Amino acid sequence: MSDGATIFALASGRGRAGIAVVRLSGPRAGAALARLTGQPLPSPRIARLARLCDPVDEVRLDDALTLWFPGPASFTGEDVVELHLHGGPAVVTGVLDALGRIDRLRAAEPGEFSRRAFLLGKLDLTAIEGLADLIAADTAQQRRQALDQMAGRLGALYEGWRGRLLRLLASVEAEIDFGEEEGDVGDGAGAALAHEIPALAAEIAAHLADENRGERLRDGLQVAILGPPNAGKSSLLNALARRDVAIVADVPGTTRDVLEVRLDLSGYPLILADTAGLRAGGDEIEVEGVRRARARAAAADLRLLVIDAAAPPEVGDLGFEIDDDTLVLANKVDLAPAPAVYGGQATLSLSIREGRGLDEVISRLEGAAARRLGSSSAPVISRARHRGALEACIQALGRAEAAEGDDLAAEDLRLAGHALGRITGRVDVEDILDIVFAEFCIGK
Repeated sequence: MSDGATIFALASGRGRAGIAVVRLSGPRAGAALARLTGQPLPSPRIARLARLCDPVDEVRLDDALTLWFPGPASFTGEDVVELHLHGGPAVVTGVLDALGRIDRLRAAEPGEFSRRAFLLGKLDLTAIEGLADLIAADTAQQRRQALDQMAGRLGALYEGWRGRLLRLLASVEAEIDFGEEEGDVGDGAGAALAHEIPALAAEIAAHLADENRGERLRDGLQVAILGPPNAGKSSLLNALARRDVAIVADVPGTTRDVLEVRLDLSGYPLILADTAGLRAGGDEIEVEGVRRARARAAAADLRLLVIDAAAPPEVGDLGFEIDDDTLVLANKVDLAPAPAVYGGQATLSLSIREGRGLDEVISRLEGAAARRLGSSSAPVISRARHRGALEACIQALGRAEAAEGDDLAAEDLRLAGHALGRITGRVDVEDILDIVFAEFCIGK
């Protein structure tokens, strides 16, 4: 924004389409629309059909719907124009080239419209991140979480906590600066510290204790398919994906690297990883594949252990612990009965060849995803950046609670507030001064 330019860009996807949307934002957006159409600006937020012509040589570019959003009532807070064009590449290119020839217009940088919306106070950083997540959402649950965050619920929660911190800090600052002169200014500051800090820290700690639910939903639940060679791991991946993703062969060691597929189960995103067969020996490449398989097993949220019902391997040969996050699938029950228990876990009978047991596997996966990613009535943390700042806030609150003296407590409260402010992008020391003068009537 420092160059004062009006920016423009294709806001819809590239390639042939029925409609393409070009967006402009900045002080000359209205003038640019007038030059393209040769007409006065339309009424705000009312679509008008207009012929677009190149302002240099007056060559006809397209007949388009035009929309005019004068600031600050726009996405960015600036004057904004939208051009709804026919979606052919030649039309889009012609309009973008024509805009580039207008003085003080330039092509937008990646994310620049959203950046301007943030800088002008239309969206905080959590809402901006929610918008990015909404664009990237693959499943219904990801869409719901992104919309919730974009609507400002997460930012409102953090700003509410920050407001409480600022009021507490204002009380302490007032005691430091004016306690002796204004005897009633700092009354109760110590009691407020003793009560409010533990209460606020407990709320933030409860928010953090979410088992990374929001981050998992955003990125996808990691599910590793493991087992010895020729147990049916790759066949299971193909069956769940409903397409031929992995090569299936009777030759042991066919899968040597980790192969990933994304699934949408009841709106929950899962990332299935087919891995190399777990066995000793093999060449150098297969040994590396086994190492990667065991590493993926350790990092996965859920493991699908596929064994041959007729010849289950020794549990100790697998190289990882079978626990409650491991679903044991005894495959090939069309050839032999499945053991009831393996590695301390009840088995699920499966015949991928005949399609038996697959519905139960999908049901188990859906249940596991719902338990780990299921929606909460409260907004959830969606990024590691948020989590790190919240942890820094709690640490600062702990220091403030244990501080000996108002000066030290005030500094740690200030750091705690700044940690929360970094999440939303709204860190301003003037907030503290405003609260001091408004709530304590200092300077009368």
